[in-house]
Amino acid sequence: MYQALYRKYRPKNFDSVYGQNIIVKTLKNSIIHNNFSHAYLFYGPRGTGKTTFSKIFARNINCLDPIDGSACGKCKNCLISFSHECVDIIEIDAASNNGVDEIRELKSKINIVPSDLKYKVYIIDEVHMLTDSSFNALLKTLEEPPNHVVFILATTDPQKIPDTIVSRCQCFSFQPIPTSIINECLKNICSLENISIDSETINAISVFSEGGLRDALGMLDKLLSFCEGNIKLNDFIEINGFAPTEILKNFLSSIISFDVSSTLLIISNFDKEGKNLVQIMSQLLDYSRNILVDYYISGNKCDFDIDMLLKFSFYLNEKMFDIKKSYNIRVCIEITILNFISLNSNYRSANLTDSFNNHKNDNSVSFSSNISNDLNNNSNNEEIDIDNNSNFNKLNLNSCEADDDEFDFSKEFDDNVEVVSNDISSSDINNISSSTNNNSDSDNDRIINIDEIMNARVNNAFVNASKDLLNKEKIIFENFRDYSFDSDIGYLVCALLDSSLRVVSKDYIILSYEFDSSVEQNCLLLHKLEDVYKKITGNSKKIAIVSDSFWEKIKKDYISNLKNGYKYQIVDEPKELFEVSNNHDIISSNAVDLFGDIVEIE
Repeated sequence: MYQALYRKYRPKNFDSVYGQNIIVKTLKNSIIHNNFSHAYLFYGPRGTGKTTFSKIFARNINCLDPIDGSACGKCKNCLISFSHECVDIIEIDAASNNGVDEIRELKSKINIVPSDLKYKVYIIDEVHMLTDSSFNALLKTLEEPPNHVVFILATTDPQKIPDTIVSRCQCFSFQPIPTSIINECLKNICSLENISIDSETINAISVFSEGGLRDALGMLDKLLSFCEGNIKLNDFIEINGFAPTEILKNFLSSIISFDVSSTLLIISNFDKEGKNLVQIMSQLLDYSRNILVDYYISGNKCDFDIDMLLKFSFYLNEKMFDIKKSYNIRVCIEITILNFISLNSNYRSANLTDSFNNHKNDNSVSFSSNISNDLNNNSNNEEIDIDNNSNFNKLNLNSCEADDDEFDFSKEFDDNVEVVSNDISSSDINNISSSTNNNSDSDNDRIINIDEIMNARVNNAFVNASKDLLNKEKIIFENFRDYSFDSDIGYLVCALLDSSLRVVSKDYIILSYEFDSSVEQNCLLLHKLEDVYKKITGNSKKIAIVSDSFWEKIKKDYISNLKNGYKYQIVDEPKELFEVSNNHDIISSNAVDLFGDIVEIE
């Protein structure tokens, strides 16, 4: 039966392992001086040697005559420990044996002395999969095990392990194995196996494995089955769904030169060929990075506009998370790139419309009818701001996960709430701008009874507050970031994003700010903030603005009232009373408030 390469060439001693030299030296010295610990924690990425080190270390500490910290391989204990019948080296898969009953069974057997070896070694792989009860059952045993027992815990996710467990172990961090070392390993194995492969393909495999030697050997195995002979770089590209370098170069060139037609066609071809589009974009980012490094470090000539390439690399890196999590990856990629082109070129709507019309008969190029309408409605040589187009910001709303808020409500309501996506166009933004300018006098006038209004809104927000609505609102707020750099409404969007979202109901939102000065300034902008929120979301909600310290007080009052059986009821909101001021400049007004007439405003 064929044996996988990673099993066939798994190291049997420390001298044959690749990478992790510091860990090798430390463990060897502990054996030489006979001062090894009763519990170890090995953590790091997959395929970096955690399980291999565990097995080697278990054999070495049981050797009767170790040589320079390594097992001699000849004594009775070595022969037993290297055999499959060894009962004193116990491997436990915590992923499938994570219950408290399994750990209790382990504890019941732990006092039994080893059958053949000096030490009974328990190797618990993927230990982070244990339940809280299992960790608690293991805790005392791990702290003071019998003298003949050694624990080795291995995990790829140390953050999930309780600190009480970690503090009782000697911890070793396994780092990703450098590409050069993986290259060396692959060359040695290919030589032993008589595999014909060029160095360029070996390097591509090493980079693809991202520091995991097991992944690199697994890929080599796959290529052997695919090629049945001489392995070439094109074989590696084809089997993994990558794009050839020449295609990547054309793709990048189309984007940097703002050639919308070629860009969309290349993406369409990728999709037709069934390639992994996320992988293609990651490959494009790496390709761009390599060009930049060659240009700045090695001084090599660059075939692209270096400033635009740098800007695109930065932009794509920012958007990769959204692309990976998007519901429709292809549409997200198309819109992301079109957005970049729109932001960085002087493209007019007519040019974009022509590009779309050239592809309207290509079923593989899909755009919503709303986009086409927006483009046609703006065909009079007006510049299209794709960043503010509704369809370009509608991508990832329902695929995100909102973080848990610090405040949970005692009650939940089964309101059928529809999450309305950002539906805003360039004309909408102009309308917001003009409306906020026209109402600037009333907005900057100080509302005398603002505290009464905010208290009423806070009360009414609590009446139908819902944690589900709060989580959905957080998703909506994340999409506001697309408008934060808009010259007309960006400052209002940033004011919303700078807040902490506290309570959401069907008709109200409570926002809090750290400083009282921020509360005061945003209360002056209250109507503009509500107008922008309505234009972006399509929902009309009243906003209550409070300070973080005041929020802590009303939160405690709310919890106390619920415990005492108090039920919140909707109250009438007082009518706004304005104190008209001749000076509507916030900064100037605040300066006069602080220093009186000793200041002179120019």
